[in-house]
Formats: sequence, structure tokens, C-alpha cells
Amino acid sequence: MRVMTGRGPAIVEVDEADEARFLLVLTHGSAGGVDAPDLLAVRAAARAIGGTVARVTQPFRLAGARAPGSPARQDEAWAEVLHEVRAAYPRLPLVQGGRSNGARVACRTARAVGAHAVVALAFPLVPPGKPDRSRADELREAGVDVLAVSGDRDPFGVPAEADATRVVVIPGENHDLKKDPARVGEAVAAWLAPRFR
Repeated sequence: MRVMTGRGPAIVEVDEADEARFLLVLTHGSAGGVDAPDLLAVRAAARAIGGTVARVTQPFRLAGARAPGSPARQDEAWAEVLHEVRAAYPRLPLVQGGRSNGARVACRTARAVGAHAVVALAFPLVPPGKPDRSRADELREAGVDVLAVSGDRDPFGVPAEADATRVVVIPGENHDLKKDPARVGEAVAAWLAPRFR
């Protein structure tokens, strides 16, 4: 699916569940793509519990940029994409999420797009070396339940228990969460499954 936004086109890759119970929309980090190991593991785990999964390549990445630019513009484009994706699956409750910068946009826009919950993978709590510039408010102010999954060696920091509904810290993992991505998928499925029985 190709979606035109005010910031350019976005690409949405959808993997439908046989008997879908929810729609999970995921996106990448600033310099990454939707084929990141943790996103693929979450896709597989969510589909196994009835999730139709849409992975969104945002307009800034299709344009070749490694950073999204203005958060307000990124959020605006994200809302346009979500409007189209939800129109294709109107009966499914929405969960949105992403890794790193994608987790930030998911938290910032959760209420505006009508999400029921957010999955925040490797949420970049602080820029490396700048612990005084916390982004914890983005997690806390999502307005919906948030699952945060981080590695204990993430140079961007690890959210505190009070920053999200549930925080899962995976030992030995860095910001890329690629050492054992299946564990990331398992954590997400364990959190989502009881919500969508």
C-alpha cells in the first residue's frame, strides 16, 4: 500500500492474520528500515496471536533522509498514514509502535489516531551522553497503555518502571535489540495477548 502524505509518500507492508483480533502498525527508527530484526520478530509474534501487522516506511526514509526533521511534521504525516491504514481495517482495534524514533512518534500520536496501546521498542530515552535531556514525558503522556522494551546496554537509556505501563529490560541487548529478537517478540506477544482474546 502506498499512502501520499503532506510530507511525501509512505509505504505500508501488511501481513494479515487469518482470524485478526487487532491491527498492529509498526515503524522504523531514524536511520533504519521496517526489516529490522526486532520489528520482524514482533511481526511474527503478533501474527501468531491474531494480529494483522502493518509495517510503515515513513516519508522521510523514502526521501533518503536519515532523520525525520520536525516532530510536528513527522506526526502529521504519521496521522495521515494511520488514517488510510485504519480505513482498510475499520473493525480492528489499533495498537501502534515502532523502534527508537518510531517509538517516539507512536507515543506522541497515540491519542490523536485512536490507538488502544503503544509498543515502544528501544525507546531513545536520552541522547547518548546527555542524561539531562530525558524524553520520558513522551512515554508518560501517550494517553494509552505503553509497553517499553529495551536492552540493558542501550546507550540511549532504559525507561524507568514509572515511565510506561510495563517496562521489559532484556539483558545483554543494545539499542538495536538484534542479539535475540525472538525475546522481543515474545515480550510483546505476552503483553498484547490478554488484551485481545
